[in-house]
Amino acid sequence: MSSRHLATEQPDSFSFSKGGEKEAKFWIAKYPKGKERSAVIPLLWIAQKDNGGWLSEPAMRSVGDRLGMAHIRVLEVATFYTMFKLAPVGKHLIQVCGTTPCMLRGSGEIIKVCKNRIGEKNTISADGKFTWEEVECLGACVNAPMVQISNATGDAYYEDLDRASMEKLLDDLAADRAIKAGPQNGRHTSEPLGGAQTLTDKSLYNGSRAKKIKIPNAPKAAKKVSKKKEAK
Repeated sequence: MSSRHLATEQPDSFSFSKGGEKEAKFWIAKYPKGKERSAVIPLLWIAQKDNGGWLSEPAMRSVGDRLGMAHIRVLEVATFYTMFKLAPVGKHLIQVCGTTPCMLRGSGEIIKVCKNRIGEKNTISADGKFTWEEVECLGACVNAPMVQISNATGDAYYEDLDRASMEKLLDDLAADRAIKAGPQNGRHTSEPLGGAQTLTDKSLYNGSRAKKIKIPNAPKAAKKVSKKKEAK
């Protein structure tokens, strides 16, 4: 993994938002007294959300002070996990999955759209609205190719993409229009296009489930004793 460094320009201070403060207290309370440092990852995640999608040095120091951790220990965690961004990002962070299933299904075209519309990866677009990066498997292989988009409203998957649907996603985000998460081609979750057929298509289901299956070397079932014999 390449080395990760803090941004050259840093803000003077950081403070949790009202909602972030509530979340921080919730996570710290999960651990016994003296073990609060176990909450460092969730607190860094909350701080990143409250800091516009990236972790500044003051934000890391704030987390360290809150948990009684040396600042260098917090820095070690933040620089190890790539989900923590060490430099400012655009309003919408687009993570393009480039692992084999997505690559075979056309992630290269999605990357081309991002390059043409946003610029090189890990840079902020001219309008400040976008940053994109290529990431490893996001676990939605059946809906490849796909991206995860993170912004102030949350983190969501956008799947079954092609060049046209990715262009539309960027158009809608640029215009601050709402976008719908999930498959972008009409598919419902990860069902086959056109809907589930396994239990409705007679050519796929012949009632074999209702037939008894003989299992080799299976133990013989105990014989039932009638109530009359028990009475004797």
